[in-house]
Amino acid sequence: MERSSTYRIPFFILLMVLVLCFGLNISLGSVSIPFSDTWNSILGGNIEKESWHYIIWDYRIPKAFTAILVGSGLALSGLLMQTLFRNPLAGPFVLGISSGASLGAALIIMGSSLFSGVLAFGFANDVVLAIAASFGSFLVLLVVMVVASKVKDTMALLIIGLMFGSITAAIVSVLSYFTNAEKLQQYVYWSFGSVGNLSWPQLALLTSIILIGIVLSVLSIKSLNALLLGENYARSLGVDMKKSRYLIIIATGILAGGITAFAGPIAFVGLAVPHLTRQIFKTTDHTILVPAVLMYGAVLMLLCDTIAQLPTSANVLPINAITSIVGAPIVIWLLVRKRKMIF
Repeated sequence: MERSSTYRIPFFILLMVLVLCFGLNISLGSVSIPFSDTWNSILGGNIEKESWHYIIWDYRIPKAFTAILVGSGLALSGLLMQTLFRNPLAGPFVLGISSGASLGAALIIMGSSLFSGVLAFGFANDVVLAIAASFGSFLVLLVVMVVASKVKDTMALLIIGLMFGSITAAIVSVLSYFTNAEKLQQYVYWSFGSVGNLSWPQLALLTSIILIGIVLSVLSIKSLNALLLGENYARSLGVDMKKSRYLIIIATGILAGGITAFAGPIAFVGLAVPHLTRQIFKTTDHTILVPAVLMYGAVLMLLCDTIAQLPTSANVLPINAITSIVGAPIVIWLLVRKRKMIF
């Protein structure tokens, strides 16, 4: 009872900020729509222009929900990686899973230049692109799982994951060198990241993926709390380290791989949000941190997307650039402060 009352107010404030950011996100855009008409459309009331109803329901609301899912999933996967490796600078992409998704996308977009058009049928299709990126991340996840069964040292697994990322990045560089300018531009555009390209069916699929990752993460809470005190202590508490590592890696792979497949590689959210959450909630208990990072990640991503869409302007900035501009100073600030992190 004492624990729930201690964190009730921060959770309530975070929920209110999330609702406010959601409302702000769907109210602002290249087309100026009065705030009253926006909410009338959501509540099923009458609005001045029918085209506004289409803009709100077919673009802005799916985009806002996508931002919530992307921010929550990346923040949660970052928390999992930082706890598993006991490293404050670990993020959701340290296992090379995002790089695997990028490789899958690169093969579809740029591979036709090397394979005489065999892959050309799919490079312009968003669904095929998402499938290819998912398949790439899944293959890297399988390789990481095999390595995890052979390597008992968690830090060695971290280094191996980074090496997988370097290998896939090198292959993408080779593809970039041989591809033509048009397809290279398309790949670069994909790498900027975007939360505004998903249809309702795609959003439903992404929601299912994120929910699976969240369920696996919740099942790992006991192991995550034990890992804070070291693997040996966790074993002394009866935690099956091999099974726990598998579960955490699979959860991270599902979250990071699925998000990269549908929204592109988005940096710094997974790295920065867990630290920001700990500063607010002053705890290392994952029973509190897991729901907190989900909400905080959603808030940060909604804010970044609101900034990226440049309200009243037809131009949209790359979401990856905005998250990096916001996230990098946070990481620098954390390092400069040199406050002790508990991992």
